[in-house]
Amino acid sequence: MLRRKGRSSPYSFFVRDRLPELQRRGLPVTRVADAIPYCSQEWASLTEEEKLAYTEKARRQKEKKRLQKTVEETCNLAHPVPAPPTTKMGSVTSLLDASAVSWENDEAVIGEVFYFLNIYSHGKMPSHCEQRFLPCEIGCVKYSLQDGIMADFHHFIDPEVPPLGFRYHCQIASDATHKIPISGFHLSCTCYAVVLQELLQFVQPAGGARPRLYCRSNDRFRINWCLNRMAGVAGIESDLELLAVEDLVIELYKKKYQKEPARSWMCRQLDVFLWDFSSNTRCKWHEENEILCCALASCKKIAYCISKSLANVYGVSLTAAHLPQDSDYGESINTKMVILHDGRFQKMKVADSGCDRHLASLSQDQEFVSSNCGSPCGVKTSLSGTSIMLGRGITRLMKSASELSRSSSN
Repeated sequence: MLRRKGRSSPYSFFVRDRLPELQRRGLPVTRVADAIPYCSQEWASLTEEEKLAYTEKARRQKEKKRLQKTVEETCNLAHPVPAPPTTKMGSVTSLLDASAVSWENDEAVIGEVFYFLNIYSHGKMPSHCEQRFLPCEIGCVKYSLQDGIMADFHHFIDPEVPPLGFRYHCQIASDATHKIPISGFHLSCTCYAVVLQELLQFVQPAGGARPRLYCRSNDRFRINWCLNRMAGVAGIESDLELLAVEDLVIELYKKKYQKEPARSWMCRQLDVFLWDFSSNTRCKWHEENEILCCALASCKKIAYCISKSLANVYGVSLTAAHLPQDSDYGESINTKMVILHDGRFQKMKVADSGCDRHLASLSQDQEFVSSNCGSPCGVKTSLSGTSIMLGRGITRLMKSASELSRSSSN
């Protein structure tokens, strides 16, 4: 029988490729170690030319690990082991505010490059634990209103060992969200040093300016903690600025309309689940396993929401880089949208006759929306060609308007 080999051996890469097929055949395999006994005969039947491809993969993997070890040893010699990041990290409220961002004109807004970042963890430990999070996945996208999503960055991170007594807690939290295993993950994971170095290379502008990264405000503490933790363990100094994307959206609207939209309206735009199952949104592993929670997908959906809400406001035509491939970006979309709720229109009932007159008056009444409606103040909207994200009752009314009209005329 063929002996078990290391993770970086050619045979292990062959087993990793065969794992999905073995799972489809119903064999009890969940990781590479379980699949090793089932692949020995197939491996022995391969020709030398076929084995050469896996040998090359193993060589590159060993070379990558050797470089990682060299980087870590160099960093440890140049920098002593830092104190736990919880003693250094400032509070979230001390982080920068996106309201400090300003642009000279609309062209500067359209050409500005934004980076949206998210880091997933194996749960959250209590405040008395030194290790509050276990970073396991990172996603980042490079975006502008003019070009849409220009590039993306994604890695599964090699997590640290969970604190004593919290392994079950971490596994339950992972199973409820991103479902990334705490250990035995068959996909290759990257250490802190390599993740940070590649992230800094990804977000560093050509001019050498200080990069700004945006994330959801409720994720800000976790992402900032994870960045500090990885930088402290790897011995890498990082000057990344972490800002709230909600403040960015508000500033983009204020730039165009000189009025601040309601924060609740803006948060609803970012909370939509319209693109959860869209193609080319999640990473390959989450897509194949039909798992919604993906760090890369959360960043892309922020870009999609901004494109949907603001591209036409600034006169930018939507393309495949702004929205998923299966979206209706080719159609004319009025993105100066209004959030409609069932309760606002309960007094408006569709009578058996005069349906067309009722719909016409409804369109005229909504030509201008008051500031307490939750949409940007002074935004001129109409029912024709408007993309409505919420308000199921009025949406059904609009969709069935033509049918009601035909039935009443008959």
